[in-house]
Amino acid sequence: MRLLGREREVLVLGFSEFGRRAQENASYGTDHGKGGLMFALGPVRGGVLGPEPDLEDLDEGDLRFQLDFRSVYGAALRFLGLEPASILGPGPAPLPLV
Repeated sequence: MRLLGREREVLVLGFSEFGRRAQENASYGTDHGKGGLMFALGPVRGGVLGPEPDLEDLDEGDLRFQLDFRSVYGAALRFLGLEPASILGPGPAPLPLV
């Protein structure tokens, strides 16, 4: 994209469809859990934009959701020049990614 001069026009979102448990299982691994992660690559603000996970406040051993995924999708829709509510309906405000 850089060779085409369009690198500032690309946004990549990545997310996990499942999270991981906070505690190790019997084989010293972690099982599928509820809270996952999302990341954005492109002309975006750096750093953590949502709250840090709270390892003291678990949901049956899983991380609790801290951020509604629609706030990330809403930011991506704004990046594309679209109005998030027209696609996602009413919901959380888009994150300030850009």
